[in-house]
Amino acid sequence: MTAFQSPVDHRAVLARYGAEVPRYTSYPTAPHFAAGTGGALWDELCDGLDPEAPVSVYMHVPFCDRLCWFCGCHTKQTRRYDPVEAYVGSVVAEIAAFRRRLGFSPKLGALHLGGGSPSFLRPDDLKRLSEALHAAFDFAADAEISVEIDPSDVTDETLSGLRALEVTRVSIGVQDFDPAVQAAINRPQSFEQTRDVIAALRASGLVSINIDVLYGLPLQTPERLDATVEQVIALQPERVALFGYAHVPHVKKHQTMIRTEDLPGSEARFADAARAASAFRSAGYEAIGIDHFALHGDKLAKAARSGTLRRNFQGYTADPCDTLIGFGASAISRFAGGYVQNTVPTGLYQGRIAASEPAAERGYRLSQDDMIRSHMVERLMCDFALDLGALSDRFGVAAQPYVREALRLAAIDPDGLVEVTGRRFVIRPEARSLARTVASWFDAHLRSGEARYSKAV
Repeated sequence: MTAFQSPVDHRAVLARYGAEVPRYTSYPTAPHFAAGTGGALWDELCDGLDPEAPVSVYMHVPFCDRLCWFCGCHTKQTRRYDPVEAYVGSVVAEIAAFRRRLGFSPKLGALHLGGGSPSFLRPDDLKRLSEALHAAFDFAADAEISVEIDPSDVTDETLSGLRALEVTRVSIGVQDFDPAVQAAINRPQSFEQTRDVIAALRASGLVSINIDVLYGLPLQTPERLDATVEQVIALQPERVALFGYAHVPHVKKHQTMIRTEDLPGSEARFADAARAASAFRSAGYEAIGIDHFALHGDKLAKAARSGTLRRNFQGYTADPCDTLIGFGASAISRFAGGYVQNTVPTGLYQGRIAASEPAAERGYRLSQDDMIRSHMVERLMCDFALDLGALSDRFGVAAQPYVREALRLAAIDPDGLVEVTGRRFVIRPEARSLARTVASWFDAHLRSGEARYSKAV
């Protein structure tokens, strides 16, 4: 229908779409969940679980032994371990309560421990969590078990605990190896330390490594980012996540430690992201979605090639499970019919668990409109395209207004970001870095409420 072939003027597009937009790890996004609805919705959605359908599990560990100023996670710094040990006891109790509530042991297809720094956990506590999960879930033989780690936490005992948990993939935050940038974000971490931890992980039998790199950091120059990318490639991780730093001091007060005048502008961010992405592709990595890269044989690359790539609260994933159960403070669960989020303050979460009360606080029940738009947003974020015929096949006559909406938006697109070829609504290759912006065209909730998001690029 459309065949707009003029080059995309990125400067003009950045000026037009430089506003904040969601990362779309869910739809609707978490700011639209309603307070006080989580407990009742949790019960309702748990009742609808299919005993034969596998689920994924996310476990949140909201503790670090240092607070990185760039961090946007729900976490807290602690120098003492006893609060962490007590928190693990609460999570173990929450897992047991979930199993009792459900009445059966779901098959577990994937498990992810995020934080904070899960590598901060001592081996005995990793073992406690593993035992609780195995008592509540039937682990699939090929279950993927992934953990986020901070290299400064890793000891021989940590490696032993990760082996006991049967971890298959670790995600390592690097951000930037330059000392000046690290000082500006309070994240000292040498290349040598990271290299040695990766070598120890591989020697211990852990099979896959993911490294996170950030652009848009304070004092980060093109030369410094290029050097970091070169060093990351030398480490040969199976996956790389290239994220743009989200400066949201209105949400994360510790980010006020980062000087705004030290941050690069939108055009510099765009150029840095494009240059780093090109370097990873030149090194043999396949581009996955807007910000991931993977070697050809990795599950993520295979999912992208087969059209089965998914997106959840951890970003891009090859996990096919439709249900995600979250444990721990602030953890979000995703069901076919809606979302439920546990209370965020760690003390309040532990108090509710101790009182045998639901940890769930906020929730959102999906309407049919939400389900259709959620599918559209996910496919645009994963495939850079929306198969309008498949949309009709999936949702029947209810899809027709959304098909017409897509055709109308393509027809009035002033910058040539998209085109319609046959029955496919496609983000042009030159505009793929703006996939979040295109996805936002279909977001019926974006202008409601007072939520603020990170930059589009």
